[in-house]
Amino acid sequence: MTISIINYGCGNIGSIVNMLKHIGVEAEVISEAEQINKARKIILPGVGKWDSGVQYLRESGILSALEQRVLSDRIPILGICLGMQLLLDSSEEGSLPGLGWIEGTVRAFDFSQMDLGSKRLAVPHMGWNTVTVTHDCMLTESLGERSKFYFVHSYYADLECSENILLQSQYGHTFTSAVRKENIYGLQFHPEKSHRHGMNIMKSFASV
Repeated sequence: MTISIINYGCGNIGSIVNMLKHIGVEAEVISEAEQINKARKIILPGVGKWDSGVQYLRESGILSALEQRVLSDRIPILGICLGMQLLLDSSEEGSLPGLGWIEGTVRAFDFSQMDLGSKRLAVPHMGWNTVTVTHDCMLTESLGERSKFYFVHSYYADLECSENILLQSQYGHTFTSAVRKENIYGLQFHPEKSHRHGMNIMKSFASV
């Protein structure tokens, strides 16, 4: 099955396409509502600002097509980095409402009031970090206890329902590193930059 990757001006699309081809999964880059209507499985990538991403999705007509395919037709979708955050209700980074498909708020990392001793934590959180599985599903079957992924983000997802938390990580405090609600999945990290573990989780999404 072909995975459709949405190009809305905010994604690291080339690396995702290359990884999918490397693991033997056919990929296509799409940018129009008409193409989304025919998609069978979707990746929503994202690098950049919250408001810019939301505005483009709404003004381009992509969002209405996405809502039909994801919420009504219930095809699988995977948000990556900003693409995951956009699945939530709102963000401290911007003023526009998110897609609201998973209940929660995107919050900024802020360690100014935390007593971390001599340890200083930089923002953005950048580099390799481990994940802990909180709920099992097909997407997490390949993950071991010390699976590591590559992160670059200044904001994190604060979910209202713990049942939607798929993976967690630690950076100053526990934060959500992957989400799931029925056919909707999201990864805060970049699987396309995460070598073997990234390949495994993308293989798992291709099999959902």
